[in-house]
Amino acid sequence: MLSFSSLALRRGTRLLISDASFTVYRGEKVGIVGANGCGKSSLLALVLGELQPDAGSVEYPSQLVVAHVAQELEATDRPAIEFVMDGDEELRETEAAIAQAEEKNAGAKLGELHARYAALGGYDARSRAGKLMHGLGFSAADETRSVSAFSGGWRVRLNVAQALMCRSDLLLLDEPTNHLDLDAVIWLEQWLRNYQGTLLMIAHDREFLDRTVDRIVHIENGAAKIYTGNYSAFEEQRASQLSQQQSMYERQQREIKHMMSFIERFKAKASKAKQAQSRVKALERMEKIAPAHVDSQFEFTFLAPQKLPRPLLALEKQSVGYGERVVLENVNMTIAPGSRIALLGRNGAGKSTMMKLLAGELAAFDGKRTEARDLKIGYFAQHQLEQLSVDDSPLGHLKRLGGEAAARATEQELRGFLGSFGFSGDRVFEPVGPFSGGEKARLVLALTSYLRPNLLLLDEPTNHLDLEMRQALAMALQDYEAAVVLVSHDRHLLRAVADELILVDQGRAQPFDGDLDDYAKWFQTREAAETGAEEETTAAALSAEQKKQRKREEAERRNRLSPIKADIARLEKQLAKLEQERATVESALAEPDIYNPSSKQKLQELLQKQTQLKRDIANVETEWLAASEKLEAEMSAGD
Repeated sequence: MLSFSSLALRRGTRLLISDASFTVYRGEKVGIVGANGCGKSSLLALVLGELQPDAGSVEYPSQLVVAHVAQELEATDRPAIEFVMDGDEELRETEAAIAQAEEKNAGAKLGELHARYAALGGYDARSRAGKLMHGLGFSAADETRSVSAFSGGWRVRLNVAQALMCRSDLLLLDEPTNHLDLDAVIWLEQWLRNYQGTLLMIAHDREFLDRTVDRIVHIENGAAKIYTGNYSAFEEQRASQLSQQQSMYERQQREIKHMMSFIERFKAKASKAKQAQSRVKALERMEKIAPAHVDSQFEFTFLAPQKLPRPLLALEKQSVGYGERVVLENVNMTIAPGSRIALLGRNGAGKSTMMKLLAGELAAFDGKRTEARDLKIGYFAQHQLEQLSVDDSPLGHLKRLGGEAAARATEQELRGFLGSFGFSGDRVFEPVGPFSGGEKARLVLALTSYLRPNLLLLDEPTNHLDLEMRQALAMALQDYEAAVVLVSHDRHLLRAVADELILVDQGRAQPFDGDLDDYAKWFQTREAAETGAEEETTAAALSAEQKKQRKREEAERRNRLSPIKADIARLEKQLAKLEQERATVESALAEPDIYNPSSKQKLQELLQKQTQLKRDIANVETEWLAASEKLEAEMSAGD
């Protein structure tokens, strides 16, 4: 599908990727990971043709249909569902051709176009677009709203829906879970697992990666290397490689030290000069092994609160909403130091409203609120990123918003604190306007921490944060002495931090009896029930004869598709086995001892096995592709 050969890629004067070679096969789902700024988005831009390689090449089949999420969305008056349907360009082109043929009254051409329209699923296209929107959190009423009526985060979701609408061979996604809530993430996860094309995706949610991808491309220090397995498997392989690399590095350093000692001792002696010179040349030829490193650049702690009264906050029979509309009622909650609470619930159920109630930003309609005398709330929400002063620096923000503690601290102490959040050197003096979303989120977290709250409210804190920062946040929250209430779509963070789950649903906020996996099942059951209700309504409208005819057609279609699906399943199982064998062989070839003279025969056997496996994999992939195309043709004929 995609072949990267000796690839080099620059942005400005900076070399992002150097001499990278790897292949992405048809139907694979690949996650791209690495530190911010390493070249992940540039790699996707290269595949899209927006960038050209500085050296090497990237090759892919002609007529490849590529879908991607646009970075910006123009605020138009076009209905949202029509915008989503625009993602199927071939369908739109056929609709335009039908309109032209109708104007010309071209009967024969119209018949041909309508047949093509039916084969493309045109009569079900609006329903398909509606399901995509619903899965991403839109209501039925949202379908007819204009694009311009949605906020920035919801426009991002519309862009995602439009990309998914495209019947693509290759799907490119850059941090698709940003601006999604947990329900939308669970839905998107399932959709991607069922996607038949090839996926290249940048994501900073490790559990989302684990559940959606089967290979990882890791970019680090200009190198891009591909690993088999999901993100957890990559972490294990990476740790093993780093351990081995460190051992090899230390051994090489001992060898270099020994050679340098010989050179220094004997370079002046005529009898040893030739040997010394030989070692100098050997050192020059030696490919230096870099020291291994796994340490994150982020390691911070939330500053300990000055006081921890018990309880911190109690809500009793409170109701809250907007205007005359009640969103939540009869809310009862007691928060004490050490509480670790996560709010779960479907989009629009009232999680953010609950956070605003806890923060005191929304006044309750009724009920009782009891605050401890020394309660100090730290509230992180996405709107706070927009309220940062674009002309002020991180250090300026901390001096201005850090209270009395910041006024008493030295500049060096303030810079040291900001450094733990990734702002070091001249970065602390730069205006925050050009900062990325992740940098702004880190700054708001730093400002929140510096105020030493004893109740920390975090509403989607991981948007824009990379994997390293998310892990650092999870570790910091585990050690935090005070109380935490959290809303997040990052299940790894929720599992690491929360020990109490509150379900916000149907106007109530009540304890959820189960874990995150149980919540995912609850959500999917609710979705299935709603979908079933819709299908029952549709089915009720059909006549008895139509029902019989549909059953006959469905039975005939199952009979046609069953052997093809079985063949595809057999080939996929065979391909997985071959890939596993190839990974084992390549792992053995990565061992340094295999290149010793004593292992020459074993090395030859492994190389022959590798060549044979590549040939077998290519043959099975060809068979799989033919079977898949046959299945697609049969399914299209039945639509």
